[in-house]
Amino acid sequence: MSSKIEEIIRRSYDSKPKYTEIMPGVPEDYKQIKTLGELLKINYKHVTVEEQLRGNLILKLKTGEHPYPGIIGYDDDVVPSINRAILSGHDILLVGQIGQAKTKLAEAIAKNLLSPIPVVRGTITNDIPTSMPEDHLVALLTGSEVVRTVPEFTVSRECEDIIKNDKLETKIDWIDGADRFKYILATPDISVKDLVGQIDAIKIAKKGVELYSMESYSAGQLLQARHGILCIDELPVLDPRKQVSLLSVLQEGRFTTGAYPVIFRPDVKIIATANPIDYTHSGKIIEPLFDRLKSHVDTHYPRTVEDEMMIIIQESKIADQKNVFLPVFIIRTMARITQMMRDHHDVNHDKGVSVRMGIHSMEMLIGEAERTRSIISDVKAVPRFCDVHSIHQSSKFELAEMEDTRENRRNLLNSVIDAALKEVSVEYIQKISPEHIAKIRADFAKNKAFQVSQLALGGKKSESDYEAQLAKFTALRQAVNDVISIAKEEQKQLVERAKQLGIRTDAISDTTLDGEFTASATEVLLEGLRHVEPAVLEKKDNSYALSQ
Repeated sequence: MSSKIEEIIRRSYDSKPKYTEIMPGVPEDYKQIKTLGELLKINYKHVTVEEQLRGNLILKLKTGEHPYPGIIGYDDDVVPSINRAILSGHDILLVGQIGQAKTKLAEAIAKNLLSPIPVVRGTITNDIPTSMPEDHLVALLTGSEVVRTVPEFTVSRECEDIIKNDKLETKIDWIDGADRFKYILATPDISVKDLVGQIDAIKIAKKGVELYSMESYSAGQLLQARHGILCIDELPVLDPRKQVSLLSVLQEGRFTTGAYPVIFRPDVKIIATANPIDYTHSGKIIEPLFDRLKSHVDTHYPRTVEDEMMIIIQESKIADQKNVFLPVFIIRTMARITQMMRDHHDVNHDKGVSVRMGIHSMEMLIGEAERTRSIISDVKAVPRFCDVHSIHQSSKFELAEMEDTRENRRNLLNSVIDAALKEVSVEYIQKISPEHIAKIRADFAKNKAFQVSQLALGGKKSESDYEAQLAKFTALRQAVNDVISIAKEEQKQLVERAKQLGIRTDAISDTTLDGEFTASATEVLLEGLRHVEPAVLEKKDNSYALSQ
């Protein structure tokens, strides 16, 4: 029996693969291969992480497929830089301020460019059984003593025990790239042992193993990310001693831990991130590590309102997608507020204003629409301008040119909100003829005021509801219809672009728009009428009335 097993292993190791690859290192029927015996039968050959990344990127470039779905606004600069780095086999340092999708980009690389690999079920270090030397595997399968000719880690002791027990029936799981992405937020309490592993005193005490036995070793983050990507967020926060522990991995693809007489080859690509204020040769990244991270790629905030809008749509967490509708003008308003804050001279530009401000603000608007109308009155949650005050609790930024107090931040945000509401609403007012605006003025001369309220609905259930009020303003009603027509066309374009980017469109698609959408469009029009020259309306509290 042992000679037969030895023959199977020798043939598998020495012969060419018996399969066609659908991507680097992946047999076309890989999901049907569930045991070690089946893996050996096809003469499986695993492919390094570097070869996987490069090979899968080449496949996507040839077919015109976007390598990193969900990454928006980087096609002209960041994506080409990342592609160059991967084709060159480089480890990467992403340099950018908070909220520039650095970690998301690292995750996208792992998810989309790493091939599935076969690992022994129940191992935490992604142990590929055929990565160990032939004699090593023969000994495990035949019950012989494993002779270690070199002090090098190939598979964990847990993996060895499983193979000894289950032999050729050892269960194999194919692990995707997303599951081989390991994330570390660099904090002062991260230790060298956290990175490279350690001799575990508890294992020694419980199992009675020798100090330098493989059984006494507990894997660190580098080995847990084996055959994958290790993302180190905010690398400069690691002190120099901890940064040193990464040098040999970047230079030679291996590391050791303390006096432990074993070499570890994690086959891992490192993607680190840093804030620009920490990114200097003489700063917080030690010179040798700075040099060994071969590709340094600058990220940035969205450069267009359209990109910011797409990110808001994609990233906003909406509990009940089918009961929410986000009008295009509301999304544009949140994007403009975020960009205005980012560009404001009183905001700390070193700290930046994350895209998360727009995302969290949109989530807050939805929650406010639900709280005030949707839940109580059983209508769709459609945010309006009158809900915008709620974003104060989700807007995070620091001031630079004035004292950074809560009051000053609130006043600044209010001024930016007003400017964004004006800018977005005026875009629609400009499409209404001066003659029609004159008729609206006459409407208000007759009917005095239009009441806006978070609690008022869009229908006609009461006199304060929007449709009921619009019935008294003939010219205003027609102008609202015009705004709705324009917005619907813009909404279609928004949905089309979102679909092209693979973004879920439930919350921006609606073929049965009702009074709640009408109410939201009405507030856009009323706000815009404050800013025409000369102004038609002025706002006092919750009432729009003829400007005096």
